Amino acid sequence: MTAFGRFVLLMQAMVTRPERRQVLWQRTLEEAVEIGTDSVFIVGLVSTFIGAVTCVQIAYNMINPLIPMSTVGFMVREMTILELAPTIISVVLAGKVGSAIAGSLGTMRITEQISAIDAMGINSASYLVLPRVLAALFVFPLLVILAMNLSILGGYVATQLSGTMPGADYIEGIRYAFKPYTVLFAIIKSIVFAFLVSAISAYKGYTLRGGALEVGKASTAAVTNSIISILLADYVLASVLL
Repeated sequence: MTAFGRFVLLMQAMVTRPERRQVLWQRTLEEAVEIGTDSVFIVGLVSTFIGAVTCVQIAYNMINPLIPMSTVGFMVREMTILELAPTIISVVLAGKVGSAIAGSLGTMRITEQISAIDAMGINSASYLVLPRVLAALFVFPLLVILAMNLSILGGYVATQLSGTMPGADYIEGIRYAFKPYTVLFAIIKSIVFAFLVSAISAYKGYTLRGGALEVGKASTAAVTNSIISILLADYVLASVLL
């Protein structure tokens, strides 16, 4: 059976005979807190500097006096919402969250904890994989929204610290021709990326065979495959929704 077939069967087992709602809710909250609180710092740091660097580089290349400086704010906003915040942050989370999911499930597999759960009559896919996927679907959009705001704020701070342009021009560019659909598009992307990262990483860890060495390989493969799937999905979503 191909890897894709095993992946589909795992996704089917995940939603077949699920755990009780109270147990599933509690497990999802635990995973959401772990994913969210552990990722806020790195997301905030990366997004802030992305916005600052993007703003400075755009302003540096705006040498034409016929182009208003407010264009810098407009370009930072569009680049941040459409691409940088949802895609770059999801790639960062793939490296952090994806490796953690694959590593934890892989360790549980080689120590036979998953086999013990199955022996007790509990659907291990629903108990272990589904809460991680649901938590990622809930947390990723929140982190992306946080990244959007911090990235745009980072651009504003960069303009003030470097003196490249007046802050009023930057704010004017942010407000110019704003389309709410771009935010919806970014949230849709973050939800799709969240499913890809969590599901692929959980599959790599859950189906692991071997010893401790394979846990590291599974974590690496989870991150690599997640990033590739994010880039492919990014192109497909942009082609279909824009």
